[in-house]
Amino acid sequence: MPVIEIIKSLFEGFGVSLEIFALTLLLAIPLGLVISFGSMSKFLPLKYVSKFIVWVIRGTPLMLQLIIIFYGPGLLSTWANEMIANGTTNFFIEWLSTWAVMDRFVAVIISFVINYACYFSEIFRGGIESIPKGQYEAGQVLGMTKSQIFFKIVLMQVVKRIIPPMSNEIITLVKDTSLARVISVYELIWAGQAFIKSSGILWPLLTTGVFYLVFNGLLTVVFGKIEKKLDYYKI
Repeated sequence: MPVIEIIKSLFEGFGVSLEIFALTLLLAIPLGLVISFGSMSKFLPLKYVSKFIVWVIRGTPLMLQLIIIFYGPGLLSTWANEMIANGTTNFFIEWLSTWAVMDRFVAVIISFVINYACYFSEIFRGGIESIPKGQYEAGQVLGMTKSQIFFKIVLMQVVKRIIPPMSNEIITLVKDTSLARVISVYELIWAGQAFIKSSGILWPLLTTGVFYLVFNGLLTVVFGKIEKKLDYYKI
């Protein structure tokens, strides 16, 4: 098989991996912030529910979450079709039989977003709670509102503190995109492994490591520059 075709196939798989990576970050960061506020809420039911969800997601493998989110709706759809075949039907059962089938790529994005949002939420919570209360009090003395205190005093200090753990999680996310193949989503590792079965060659699979190394290297440089940029906010 021509090398050009192999490289092209690897880039196609890498493109899917990048898409998973980008969509997960885009959705998980704001969701993680919302969950972190829930975990810090003074409204106890919301606080305990948020903490329970984070505990479950962080305590179980992402692979298991992928399988449940993808196959769970499919099992509901099968059950609904069996109920209809037995003569039992209503609007909900008909809806399940038609719509409770999860697209593979959508299942990957949902799983990754929920998983990483929970991890990000703990990083956000730790960063926010690490700011001394005296800074909030100083802002109040100056007549600032809670939102002004957060955005003008606290936010950049929080960002400074969370950059290192966030960079670690984001680099881990790049590698975790390979788990999408568990539910048969074509990504970089699948693209490389396919040539072992079809052509009996190993180097395409080994080459996938170069893609990860280069991309993670770029991310490391970017986060390094961000940290230097934020050195102004000494803590």
